[in-house]
Amino acid sequence: MSRNPYYDVLFDSVQIGPVTAPNRFYQTPHATGMGNMKPNSSATLRGIKAEGGWGVVCTEYCSIHPSADDSPYTYLTLWDDEDAHQLSYTSEAIHAHGSLAGIELWHGGFHTNNRETREVTIGPMAGSTEYMQPGQVRAMEISDIKAFRKWHRDAAIRAMQANFDIVYVYAGHEYLPFQFLSPRFNQRSDEYGGSLINRSRLLREMIEDTLEAVGHRCAVAVRLAVDELQGDKGITSEYEGRKIIEYLGEMPDLWDIALGGGLGNDSCSSRFSPEAYQEKYAGFVKTVTSKPVVSVGRFTSPDTMVGQIKRGVQDFIGAARPSIADPFLPAKINQGREDEIRECIGCNICRSANNEGVPLRCTQNPTMGEEWRRGWHPDYIPTKHRESKLLVIGGGPAGLEVSLALGDRGYQVTLAEANDELGGRVVHESSLPGLQHWIRVRDYRRYLIGRMSNVDVYLQSELGAGDIEEFNADQIIIASGSEWRRDGVGTNVHRPVEVSDKAQILTPDDIFSGVELSGDVLIYDDEHYMMAGALAEKLLLAGHSVTYLSPAMMISSWTTMTDEQEFIQSRLISLGINTVFTQKISRIEAAKLITRCIYSEESFEHPFTNLIMITGRLPKADLYYQLEHLKPVRIGDCFVPSSIADAVYSGHKFAREYGEEVANIKPRRERALFQSVSLPLNSGARS
Repeated sequence: MSRNPYYDVLFDSVQIGPVTAPNRFYQTPHATGMGNMKPNSSATLRGIKAEGGWGVVCTEYCSIHPSADDSPYTYLTLWDDEDAHQLSYTSEAIHAHGSLAGIELWHGGFHTNNRETREVTIGPMAGSTEYMQPGQVRAMEISDIKAFRKWHRDAAIRAMQANFDIVYVYAGHEYLPFQFLSPRFNQRSDEYGGSLINRSRLLREMIEDTLEAVGHRCAVAVRLAVDELQGDKGITSEYEGRKIIEYLGEMPDLWDIALGGGLGNDSCSSRFSPEAYQEKYAGFVKTVTSKPVVSVGRFTSPDTMVGQIKRGVQDFIGAARPSIADPFLPAKINQGREDEIRECIGCNICRSANNEGVPLRCTQNPTMGEEWRRGWHPDYIPTKHRESKLLVIGGGPAGLEVSLALGDRGYQVTLAEANDELGGRVVHESSLPGLQHWIRVRDYRRYLIGRMSNVDVYLQSELGAGDIEEFNADQIIIASGSEWRRDGVGTNVHRPVEVSDKAQILTPDDIFSGVELSGDVLIYDDEHYMMAGALAEKLLLAGHSVTYLSPAMMISSWTTMTDEQEFIQSRLISLGINTVFTQKISRIEAAKLITRCIYSEESFEHPFTNLIMITGRLPKADLYYQLEHLKPVRIGDCFVPSSIADAVYSGHKFAREYGEEVANIKPRRERALFQSVSLPLNSGARS
């Protein structure tokens, strides 16, 4: 297949100072959860992006000094020459495919707690850190600012020595240079505070220092948050964000435009933002600078990408999450395979990995984070070793993924789905407010499976144990999903509670099956992910009075990991939700929920008309146990209920490993290198 000429503009080369990007696809800096502790994994991941056609591939944030210690989160470091040597493997992996390698130099200021290095936290002003801890922030004196500039310059030189092509000055996401820019954080009265020119002084000096140090060989990029989304209290794209770029616009070689006010704004989930949502903030930049501009917006549509270029919004298509969902997105467009793009669903499971301090994972792309550890490639899977006939029971996310991956390997696969459409839980969850993009999990796999002659799909095919035995498959794979519990067992309650025979208990399964509700609704949430908040929104929009009750101290508490919690709670408060926190279920009477305070054990009564329990889930595994003599396998929620991402991963893992020798599927581990050291003499120690 050949490229659609309409997309030719996306493959123009673009000059960035002294270097040239081979196309307009720009993987902006994003975290991996690997950092300097997993250099092989990190380098391989970035190399895969370059192989997939991204013309520029950038690292995640890279600390320039021990006073920028983000532990326990993983991050890169450029503190010394050994760091530079280690990072050279990443630039080499990127260069191997003809792409430019970018590195994002970083100091977090009061956003770092320095719990490992035990350095004092510094910032433009004295005060509290971003993290709740006993230690506070020391205000930087002029000598500290000079020292900081030297740290940054030295790190830039090391980046050049590590063969990076683009070196970042990072003034976004409320990190140190941005803390000097923002009037919310900078109330200094010296030459680095007060007027916008003074607050911009440090950024200007950093650009000058970096250009002088590496500008003869490396491009210098500035990542700037042009709007804090805090109104007049902070920088806005209408005023000070614009003024900063008008003032400094011709200095760097490239502007990378972001949003401030927290990472949740810049990587806003699809539940709260559409594709290209940042254009309203970044769209002015090219009108005030002649330098190339890149910004993000969860771009998945090639037509939208072309529109960004042709309308003069930006020079590059910036992407973090779409490059995670499909590292080969540019290659697919280039090869006329844009219908095969694995589109990002904007669920922010990738953000949860970073916030949990673990390697990257993705709902759509189960190979993400496994490129080095398991040797998984996002666009290639080894072919089968022998002929086998496989039967998959259940067409949800796990069943679809295992069928697709086994089909790619060349196996003969039959997929039997009991319902009249594929998708399982994805069909239901994507019907909730804001979650419509989640259906892409189903649609991507259904489309590719539909083109396979070796994968047969049967809908409305609820097979019994006898039917399955007669099929005589070489391997039976049960992916029949799970069902919500009605006995109160969840995160905070581990044994079934007393439930009256007269109690009418509903679960999400009932709501999705079409149960009609009348009157008030009480939602009890001891699952803490998205379900309770999304159902509450659905019912509030339908006109119900809704009370949300949970043992947690906020709505949908685990969504702090996906950077959505504040958006969810704000939305539900605006819709008039009632809330009760820090109470867990004790028992359920006919029309009354009895709870206890998780701290005081005080008992409370909550009368209800409709009670929806959102707690744990149970695997639907009856069929599996009926067929144990045939040695079936369970995958996805039928094995262990979890996220859609885990269900997809479960299906993909089985498909990759089926028929392989155990020695060939054992994951590799990255280990810390033991270094022998001489301890100081202990002459003054107590005996």
